[in-house]
Amino acid sequence: MIQFRRPAQVLALAALLGAGCATTQQTKVMDENYCPFMGSALCAQLVTAEDPSRFGSGGKVAYLRYVNPNAKWTSYKSIMLQPVTFWAGDDDKLSTKDQHQLTNYFYQTLEKQLGTKFQMVSEPGPGVMRVQVALEDATTATPVLRSISMVIPQARALATLKFLVTGSYPFVGSAQAEAKITDSESGQVLAAAVDRRIGGGALGTAAQWQLGDAENAINAWAGQMTERLSSWTSGTAAP
Repeated sequence: MIQFRRPAQVLALAALLGAGCATTQQTKVMDENYCPFMGSALCAQLVTAEDPSRFGSGGKVAYLRYVNPNAKWTSYKSIMLQPVTFWAGDDDKLSTKDQHQLTNYFYQTLEKQLGTKFQMVSEPGPGVMRVQVALEDATTATPVLRSISMVIPQARALATLKFLVTGSYPFVGSAQAEAKITDSESGQVLAAAVDRRIGGGALGTAAQWQLGDAENAINAWAGQMTERLSSWTSGTAAP
């Protein structure tokens, strides 16, 4: 039987167990041959970017990606960001309201992050990249059980053991997304990616709302896209 301690003791012990844990972590996409947003032709060109053993350690590169070897990255200085859309099967359990909330959050986060490095424009033109993103799937964390598994020391220890065995913490939420970057005038595909992320073991995520893990995934993707595109277009790094 679990013995509950005083809140301060619980947090201190849980902090020791959760030291160094990530807010969100990369995991394998649900189906590597299924990309409903970008289509089968482009999906077939996606390759696994790195060895899967990196999962759980940050996942700084999309799980699947394509980069056009002929893209002239340094010629691009502006971005035309399209509205983020939601794609899911008939059995999807996310409400329409939550779908809208997440896609709006995704768009606003991308616009804010990308705007720190690029001029954001609304019309096609020379040197303008068109960025299209779709949230393909999102699941909620399990209320109460997620919090217990993160905060109560004994439950936290069991959750950590599950992570060591399966690579995932219990009761977490998830999100999967597709992204396509094209030349705004010619339509030439410059890059594409599919990635999936799940909730990590950071103590600070214990009390977040049910779709907090999906929002954390969105934050990670926006930062990752901004960093990659900025380094490629400035010429400081190669794709």
